[in-house]
Amino acid sequence: MRIDLHTHAKLSKATDFSPAYYEEMAAEAAGSGLDALALTEHFNTRHFHDVYESLDRMYPFNGEYYEAGSLKIFPGMEVDIRENGHILLIGRKEHILEVRRGLEPCTEKGCFIPFDELIAMTEDLPLLRIGAHPFRQSTPLHHLKREQLMRLDAFDLNAKDLYEYGAAANREQVERLAAGLGKPVTAGSDTHQCLQYGSVYNELQHPCHTAAELKQAILNRAYTLTVADSLPLQVKASVMLKKLLKRLHRLEQAEPAPSL
Repeated sequence: MRIDLHTHAKLSKATDFSPAYYEEMAAEAAGSGLDALALTEHFNTRHFHDVYESLDRMYPFNGEYYEAGSLKIFPGMEVDIRENGHILLIGRKEHILEVRRGLEPCTEKGCFIPFDELIAMTEDLPLLRIGAHPFRQSTPLHHLKREQLMRLDAFDLNAKDLYEYGAAANREQVERLAAGLGKPVTAGSDTHQCLQYGSVYNELQHPCHTAAELKQAILNRAYTLTVADSLPLQVKASVMLKKLLKRLHRLEQAEPAPSL
């Protein structure tokens, strides 16, 4: 089972969720060879709850994941912490929404939850907790204390960072950090649109049908991690497309209403 553990549903935090846009995303994800993905939308994206309410109307949900044709979509969320890093949470939908309710007072910059408080909030829930892009210059994690980093389950090898900082150098950094902590490394495209799917992925030894099985497979390292040779081209094209789509969105928002 090929799964991408860091994906987004929207073009940006500022845009509304578009069912048509996401249907294209899901189709492209399946077309790229993925069997599953974790939807780790930003916890403070515009109208966060619209994402899951819309998915409930779009796809069958079996209590563990959405069934978008052949593609499994596991619920998740990406959380900003006060120390200036991001944590991916993946698990059952009710647990993701429970944590999101607890984060309601913490959605604005300057009010983000401290790392230790987020861990305390989630430690009794069977969530997979991944340290996102730990060496990204704008939102690093490697500066946290060792005892804090030890409380995470894995660390994210991120397609954007592999492209930005050099695949060999960034992978070596992330793998060295994880190895020093005795933690696995997982692959995530961090895509906001369709072109990055398949640039990195995790291939599990056995299909996972529950979030608990997924977490156990990661903890047991029962998977291989793949970085596609096409990653630089995919990410470069993705960055260019995202800029263009955001520009078009701004122009559409600025258009005056037609006169009657």
